[in-house]
Amino acid sequence: MPLRPARCYRRLKRPYTRTEYIAGAPYVQIPRFELGNTKPRERARFDHVVELVTEEVGQIRANALEAARQMAYKYLSKYVTDPNFYLKISVYPFNVIRENKMLAMAGADRLQQGMRLSFGVPSGRAVRVLKPGTVIMHVEVEGKNLAHAKEALRRAAAKLPLPTRIVSFPKQSGQVKAEA
Repeated sequence: MPLRPARCYRRLKRPYTRTEYIAGAPYVQIPRFELGNTKPRERARFDHVVELVTEEVGQIRANALEAARQMAYKYLSKYVTDPNFYLKISVYPFNVIRENKMLAMAGADRLQQGMRLSFGVPSGRAVRVLKPGTVIMHVEVEGKNLAHAKEALRRAAAKLPLPTRIVSFPKQSGQVKAEA
């Protein structure tokens, strides 16, 4: 069956995270959560941090997060090159999404089960954003590449189902700002 639109999974429902009790829980589709220059000593020269922050509560599917990661990384590696930035995804898709598959074509009324056994089967994973202001991903760059980092996160935000904003600030003494 085709992938359902993001509006089907955007709203928060009861969490479903205990994969040891879920038969056939899908794997996380995000291969890497840290990209670019991941060496802490070399990252000390980056003096600006740009963050992608959510404005609403909701869920982000893992494949949407992966699409956003790919978009940001592709842009940054093309215009800034790998040793000159650090990209990190700050959230993890713990929640397992269930889907009650229904047939929606002509003559399907004889094949459907309706609400019988409607709990659904695991079909994907999602990040639960419980507070507005949650950081989805952040990029560390030098000041000369600040505009490229903002553009990369703007392109990544287009792949996400929740409204977001981009926040940039100078990095303080080699430390990333603590979340409130």
